[in-house]
Amino acid sequence: MTSGLRRRLFVMLIAPLVLLALGNAWMDYRSAGNVAAQQDQRLLALVPLVADSVIGENPREADRPILMLAPPVAEFLADRDKSAYAIVDSDGKVLHGAAWLAGLALTGSEPELHSEEQGGVTWRIARQRQQTVIGDVAIAVADGSDPRQQWARSIILKVLLPNLVLVAAAAFAVRWGVQRALRPLLELKEAVERRSPRDLSAIDAGASPEEVRPLVDSLNRLFGLVNAQAEGQRRFVADAAHQLRTPLAGLQAQVEAWAQAASLSANQTQLTLPSEQIYKLRSATRRTSQLASQLLALSRADARGLQGQPVQRVDLKSLCESALETYLDAATAKRIDLGMDAQPARAMGHEWLLRELLSNLADNAVKYTPEGGTVTLRCGLRQGRAFLEVEDDGPGVPAAERPRVLERFYRVPGTVGEGNGLGLAIAEQIAHAHHSQLQLQPGAGGRGLKITLEFLG
Repeated sequence: MTSGLRRRLFVMLIAPLVLLALGNAWMDYRSAGNVAAQQDQRLLALVPLVADSVIGENPREADRPILMLAPPVAEFLADRDKSAYAIVDSDGKVLHGAAWLAGLALTGSEPELHSEEQGGVTWRIARQRQQTVIGDVAIAVADGSDPRQQWARSIILKVLLPNLVLVAAAAFAVRWGVQRALRPLLELKEAVERRSPRDLSAIDAGASPEEVRPLVDSLNRLFGLVNAQAEGQRRFVADAAHQLRTPLAGLQAQVEAWAQAASLSANQTQLTLPSEQIYKLRSATRRTSQLASQLLALSRADARGLQGQPVQRVDLKSLCESALETYLDAATAKRIDLGMDAQPARAMGHEWLLRELLSNLADNAVKYTPEGGTVTLRCGLRQGRAFLEVEDDGPGVPAAERPRVLERFYRVPGTVGEGNGLGLAIAEQIAHAHHSQLQLQPGAGGRGLKITLEFLG
């Protein structure tokens, strides 16, 4: 991964430099082309000036006319190594100037431009027929300093070569810079790789560069979540082992007692057990089964484990009707008035978890409400928000104890009846999974307990 990142950074930084070098060369070529076009116009302008410089025939040399060079022509011919001209008659005889310029015959009166190699120099030559005082002649003007003829060498020596050196130097500099810039990331990778699987402590973000700190913060959050989940699992296993020890010990004691009685009555094919022992065994078995179910529900209700699971629209009135039907027999056995005040309401959530929450609240209410009491299941809308609520007129919970009854395995001192202290803890965990929390308040007239779950969305 790091090598791929290094390669991408290298390409992304070097590619613009290469493009700039090529663009610079292209601009230089365009500039040379513009200068060459201007030079062509200059050469074409010199042709009639050379023709006008012929002022007459030479009496002593009839084959060489008399010239009086115009100042622009004289200035152009000042550098004999880079400039030349020729005046050629209709027979192809050079009357004035360089003989090598007489080799190309003109077919028309229009000016002609071309390039020619002569003496190791590339010349730009302008030719045109002109009418002079001595008749019709061909005028040729040659320039050996034409930028267009030198553009290749100029670009190689002045543009491409320096840019290639610059790109090569930049490549080494970028490679070195990228390696230095990625060093904190490599050190972070090595530090994480050296860690023990049990070491989930936070990484020191202050020791990392500012650009790497978001990654370090994300890793620390991940370590925190994993550590919290691992700690929750360890606590769950420890609590489960502790809570299961008592009912399992009771079951084992009963079975051991029966085994001992059976060994003393070896000659009997049947063993008679007191009804009290049968009831104790049933009670211990039910408690163990309920505890196992509650522990499983507590583990499944972990809010961190529910992240990413889809939610659905849940019919709260249907949940209340189901809970009423489930606990009606138990309430009737204690002569408890189990009623329902349910209005149509829906909320987004996990239906099986909300069913478990309502079941735990209703079970607690029926279990701890004395005979002849009242338990009411409610749902509906308050201020536009859906809610679930269970109210009873039982002993209630003192205000100082209300935060603690939501903890795992906590029971209010002096509470009568069997219980594991998990019902409200499971309900609170489910509330957290739905981004809310349980509200514990006294019931009507200050008696009993009213527990409300209000949905935020």
